[in-house]
Amino acid sequence: MKIAFTTEGTGLDSPLDMRFGRAKNFLVYDLEGDTFTVLENSQNLNAPQGAGIQSAQAVVKQGAAVLVTGHCGPKAFRVLSAAGVKIYNTDAATVSEALTLYRQGKLKEACDADVEGHWA
Repeated sequence: MKIAFTTEGTGLDSPLDMRFGRAKNFLVYDLEGDTFTVLENSQNLNAPQGAGIQSAQAVVKQGAAVLVTGHCGPKAFRVLSAAGVKIYNTDAATVSEALTLYRQGKLKEACDADVEGHWA
């Protein structure tokens, strides 16, 4: 199973990015192989609109079944939910910490967006 994390960097010790749609990168972690790839999200960093939807489509295209992020807006939430991606919000400092919390079952699945659209 693949888990997508929003991140400011390119490794497990990188800070978790609190934004979803305008996250700098997505780290897609494969639980079965204990490997990961990093997907750059530069096209959405300064997009005037549609960043959440486009980011959600990119995560779905990577085959992620789970998204772990700081916050997720309503449009992205709808796209991810429609694709069957489970969303977890966390204030973990790093990707590694968020991964540990997920593995320990300490993250609660989100049932709705937790910020308004166009959240900075």
